[in-house]
Amino acid sequence: MRPGKTLNRNLRGAAMLEQYLEDLENRLDVAVEEKLEADWREFLSGRCPAPYFQPRRGEAVPARVEWPKLLINPALKDLELMLLRELSVASRCIAEGNGQILNIRCNYGTTILPSLFGVEIFYLDDAHDTLPASHPLPGGTDGIRALVDAGVPDLDRGWGARVFETAAYFREKLAPYPKLSEYVRIYHPDLQGPLDLAEMIWGSDIFLAFYDCPELVKALLALLTETYRRFMHRWEEAFPGRTGRLCSHWGWGHIGRIVLRDDSAMNLPAEMYREFAQPFDRELLEEFGGGVVHFCGRGDHYIADLAATPGLTGVQLSQPEYNDMETIYRNTVDRGIPLLALSLEGAVKPALAAGRNLHGLVHCY
Repeated sequence: MRPGKTLNRNLRGAAMLEQYLEDLENRLDVAVEEKLEADWREFLSGRCPAPYFQPRRGEAVPARVEWPKLLINPALKDLELMLLRELSVASRCIAEGNGQILNIRCNYGTTILPSLFGVEIFYLDDAHDTLPASHPLPGGTDGIRALVDAGVPDLDRGWGARVFETAAYFREKLAPYPKLSEYVRIYHPDLQGPLDLAEMIWGSDIFLAFYDCPELVKALLALLTETYRRFMHRWEEAFPGRTGRLCSHWGWGHIGRIVLRDDSAMNLPAEMYREFAQPFDRELLEEFGGGVVHFCGRGDHYIADLAATPGLTGVQLSQPEYNDMETIYRNTVDRGIPLLALSLEGAVKPALAAGRNLHGLVHCY
């Protein structure tokens, strides 16, 4: 198979899948993975000896078979393709010798929890190779009131049952391979966070509702927080993490059991963040033993409040160029809170060149 070609449907089946599982099993070095986890633990505990943390496996181990390029849309419909697409990332980590922890997920995107409430999902063309999104629920404020009155939905609705089916399939297929079963983590699906979920379900009109009907917004946020809580507890009961192993997400390790997304918070002033986002994030962070909060865009205007949230164990921001990074550093690494997955060239080297002490608490990819 030539590199970059999509999977030939005639090659489908157990033998086809096994060649990739065996390739990954044979290339995975237990000593290397144990050392990598130890390095991550040292960093997360604040004991990194370097100015910043950029882990490596130390040796690149190329694939011995040609892994196929798989598009997301077919993978959404096929458990085998979903597993191969996820495992191809793990294969690339070993092939490059990079410092990402090996992990896979049921990759159905941001619409998992919104789908429980009946949103309409839409798919992009294969040319974009991008996860699906969703339309807000119709009905405006009346529709949201009906949603709140109905309470927590059936967790098997929408993507729900598919997510659990996929994780069970992953576990079954990895089971015959002892190294893959131990070192390739199945991490929790993209459940977003209460505020992001509320915006996806309500739509952009929620930003008027913050002023026009704030109590309804809070009632929706409370419902979404409870739905997240129940879904995540069901997930942990069915797919508990490996005892003694770090949790991971997107290839980086973290303390606590969840990663919340707060992309919508960038649109709110700090006082509204404190009222409409922080209390619900705090509830989930405390419930699940802590965790990381991710945000896209600008967050320096509420980072001081975010950093003060009980249960927060790390921050991951994807666009440092939109932030006053000195404000970010002052409210994270100066307070012992790690920053995860920052660009070395775009964010870290300029800070070090300016004499900024990062306390060894910035992870670079």
